Amino acid sequence: MTLLPRTRLGRYEILSHIGSGGMGEVYLAHDVELERDVALKVLPADATSDERRMRRFIQEAKAVSALNHPNIITIHEIGQAGDVHFIATEFVKGITLFERIQSALMKLGEMIDVSMQVASALAMAHEAGIVHRDIKPENIMLRHDGYVKVLDFGLAKLATPMTIDAEARTKGFVKTDPGMVVGTLRYMSPEQARGQDLDRATDIWSLGVVMYQMVAGRYPFSGSTGSDVMASILLVEPAPLSDYWPEVPEELNRIVLKALEKHKQERYHSAGDLLVDLRLLKQRLDKESELERITRPVRQFSSPSTAGTAAAATKTTASLRRATKSSSRSRPSKKTIDSVAILPFINASNDPEIEYLSDGITESIINTLSQIPKLRVMARSTVFCYKGKEVDPREVGDALGVRAVLTGKILELGQKLIVKAEFVDVADGSQLWGEHYNRNPDDILGVQEEISREITAKLRLRLSVEQKKRLKKRHTENSNAYQLYLKGRYFWNKRTEEGLKKGIEFFNQAVEEDPLFALAYAGLADSYNMLGTYNLSPPRAVLGPAKAAAERALQIDNQLAEAHSSLAKVRSDYDWNWRAAEEEFNTALELNPSYATGHHWYALHLLAMGRFDEATTEIKRAHDLDPLSLSISVSMGLPFYWSRRYDQAIEQFRRTLEFDPSFPLVHVLLGQAYVEKGMFKEAICELETARTLEDTPRARAILGYALGVAGRTDEAARILSELEELAGEKYVSPYFRVLIYTALGERDQALEWLSKAYEERGEWLVWLKVDPKLDSLRSDPRFKEALKNVGLPL
Repeated sequence: MTLLPRTRLGRYEILSHIGSGGMGEVYLAHDVELERDVALKVLPADATSDERRMRRFIQEAKAVSALNHPNIITIHEIGQAGDVHFIATEFVKGITLFERIQSALMKLGEMIDVSMQVASALAMAHEAGIVHRDIKPENIMLRHDGYVKVLDFGLAKLATPMTIDAEARTKGFVKTDPGMVVGTLRYMSPEQARGQDLDRATDIWSLGVVMYQMVAGRYPFSGSTGSDVMASILLVEPAPLSDYWPEVPEELNRIVLKALEKHKQERYHSAGDLLVDLRLLKQRLDKESELERITRPVRQFSSPSTAGTAAAATKTTASLRRATKSSSRSRPSKKTIDSVAILPFINASNDPEIEYLSDGITESIINTLSQIPKLRVMARSTVFCYKGKEVDPREVGDALGVRAVLTGKILELGQKLIVKAEFVDVADGSQLWGEHYNRNPDDILGVQEEISREITAKLRLRLSVEQKKRLKKRHTENSNAYQLYLKGRYFWNKRTEEGLKKGIEFFNQAVEEDPLFALAYAGLADSYNMLGTYNLSPPRAVLGPAKAAAERALQIDNQLAEAHSSLAKVRSDYDWNWRAAEEEFNTALELNPSYATGHHWYALHLLAMGRFDEATTEIKRAHDLDPLSLSISVSMGLPFYWSRRYDQAIEQFRRTLEFDPSFPLVHVLLGQAYVEKGMFKEAICELETARTLEDTPRARAILGYALGVAGRTDEAARILSELEELAGEKYVSPYFRVLIYTALGERDQALEWLSKAYEERGEWLVWLKVDPKLDSLRSDPRFKEALKNVGLPL
C-alpha cells in the first residue's frame, strides 16, 4: 500500500513517495515537531509480523543509530504508528552513485574520493561490529557539497525473502539464516553467494565491485542469468581495469583487485587498510597533478548485455598516455639513495605485550637515520599507516616517493629475540641488504644500532666525523631503562589523555633506572606538552614539568634534537619567549633536518607571530616528510586562515577532509573559516559534526562562537553555560569563553576572561595576534595590553 501525501504517521507528514526497495516503501516526510524533512522508510508487513526477526532488527538499527560519522546516514527514530512500522532518517539532498555513474565523466579524483568516504564509513561501522551486507551504488548518496552518505547500514537483515534477480537494482534480498543468501547479486561476495556467515570482508568485496564499476563502467562479474552471474563471482577472475581504461593507475588496479580476492583472507583485512592505500594513492596523484588532467572519455554505463566499451575508450587515450608518461616520476639513479621509508616492524609473536618492541625498534631507526643530512626519512605517522600489513616494498616506495624501503619482523621465543630485516631498492626491487638476528631481549639496543649502521653504509652518503659519531651514540647502556622508554613512547603515540599519562609513568620509571637517560626526559617533556596542547590539563600544571624535563635532557645531551624542540614549544606556548623559542627550533632542525614534528611546531610558532610565508615553507617541509599526517595536512590551511585568505583555507581544509572525514579538527577549522566568510549554515553544520565526532571543550566553544556570530544568541549562551558546568569536571580554557563572549558582543566579559587566560598562562594566547575571531576587540586598550603582555607586536 502506497501512502498518499498529507498522511500522518505520528509526528511525520508524508510529502511524496520517493521509491521502493527490499526494505519497503520510502517517502519524503516532514517532522512537524522539529520542523525538518526526513526520509521515512515504511517497513513491509511480512517483515514486521515476525516478532523475533523484528526484535533482532531493532537491536541492530539502534546500534547503527549510535554511529557518529559524517558518511553514515543518521537514523532519527525507529517508530510505529498503529500497525505501521517505520524508520525516520536524515533526508539527503543529492543523487545516488548509480545515477552519477549513468551520467559518466567521473574524474579519477572523484572516484577515489567517493571510495575513500565509503571506506571511512565502513571502517567505523566495522569497529562497532556492524556489517552493511548490501553495499551498492543505489545505497550511496552523493550530496551536492561533495559529501558521500552510505544508506541502510545494517538494515539488509530485515529484507523480504524473494527470488534473486540478476538485473535488480533495488531488490534481490533473502534472509540471513544459515545457507541462505542476502544482498544484491552482482555485488555479492563469494561467501555471501554461498550463504555462509558474513563479516566485514563481504563489505570490502562489495566496495571493490563498486570501485570497479566506477572505473570500468561495467560489472566485474557478468552473465545472462542469475546462475551465470553467481558462477562468475565464484570462479572467474575479473579483467584488469586497464582493459577498459588503459590510463588507469596501476596502483588503483591493484587496490581494486585486492578488494575482489575470492578468498576473504587475501582481501584487505579491514576497511581501514583499504582507506590507507586509497589515501596514499591520492597523495601520490596529487603530487603528480594527475587528478585534474586524467579524465575518462564520456560513455554510458553498460549493462551486462551491452558490448564492452574498451574499444571506444582506446580511441581517445593516446593523448592521455602521453600526458601520463610525461608527468610520471622518473626513477633516481642507482648511485643515489636520498630517501627511505622504515616500515613498522611486524610483531610476528602476535603477543600484544611486546607490541612496544616492534613499534620501538621502528621508531628508533627512523630517529637515528633522520639525523643524516640530505636524507629524507618518512615520518612515523606516515609509515605507521602500514602497521600490521604484509606489503610489497616496491609498491610502498612508489606510493611514498622514496628510493628504498626497510621491512622487518620481530619474534620473541622464550629467552630469544629474533629480528629479521630487509632493505629493498624500490627502483628495481633488488635487496640492498638483509640480515637475521638471534639475540637476547636485553640486546635490542645492539640490534637496532646494527640495522641503522648497515643501512647507512648502503646509502653511499659522505658523513663528517661528527655526524658518524652522532649516529653511533647510545643514549643508555641500561637495557631495562631503554625498554621502559619504548613503552613510554608506545603509549605517548596514542595521543589520548590515558596514553599520555601512562607514558609519563614509564618515562619516570626509565629515568629512575638511568638518571642520565636524556631521551626519557625528552619523552616526559613531550608528554606534558601534549597534555597542555590538547587542553587536558591546566597550563600551569604542565609548564613546570615540561620545562624541567626538557632542560634536564639538554643538560645531559645538548645534541638531542627532540629535547631542543620540546623546550622550544615550552618557550613559545607558555613562556612567550619568542626569540628563545626560535633559537631552540633552529637548533633542533639543524641537528635533525628530517624531524617532521619539529618543522610542524616551528611553523605554528611562526604563524603565531604573523610570519606566514616562512610558516608555509616549514609546514611544507613537514608535509614532505610526513605526507599522511592529518594534523600536518590540516595545518597547511592555517597560513591562509590566519592571514584572512578564507577561500584558500577552505580549499585546503576540504582537501584534508577527503583523506579522513572522521578527523574532528578539520571540521572545527573548516567551520571557523566558513564563519569568517559569513557562511553560517555551513559553519554550524561542520562544527556540529566536529562535536559529534569528539565532544571537547574546544569543539563546543567554536560552535558557541559560530552561533553567536550567526545571531543565534540563546543557543550560544546555552553552550557558555555548558562550558561553565563542564569546568567543574575537567579543564576548560578561559580563552574559549573569551570567544563566545566576543561573539555575543559582551566586550567587558570577553576581556575579563582574557585576563584570566593570561593569569593561567593559557596556551591559546599564542594566537592573539592573528586570530580573526578577536578582531572586534583589537581597538580596545585592554586587548593591546594583553598583546604586549604575551610579547606579541601590535
